[in-house]
Amino acid sequence: MKFVIVFVALFAVAFAAPATPDGDAQVVRFDSDVQPNGFNYAYETSNGIQEQASASLDNEGSENEAISVKGSYSFVADDGQTYTVTYIADENGFQPQGAHLPVAPEA
Repeated sequence: MKFVIVFVALFAVAFAAPATPDGDAQVVRFDSDVQPNGFNYAYETSNGIQEQASASLDNEGSENEAISVKGSYSFVADDGQTYTVTYIADENGFQPQGAHLPVAPEA
């Protein structure tokens, strides 16, 4: 049940962007596989947005049970550049990486 909630939440966030001139974009590819202890999905739109993610339930049945998600998304910004973010989201939080994202200085 947790995965269904997470899966629905991810799609709600992905599709909740305000209407823009890109509002006429069409979904050109959509793949989805939801299982009781994980999911995989990927989609692409006609305006260059792409997203994919996979999740698994780690330590299933234990008190340390946690969802681990790995994925990426990319989009074409107003400046014409394509920006890509890869991420891991697990018991350590959301950990994004991308060439355009700031990086904390080394300690």
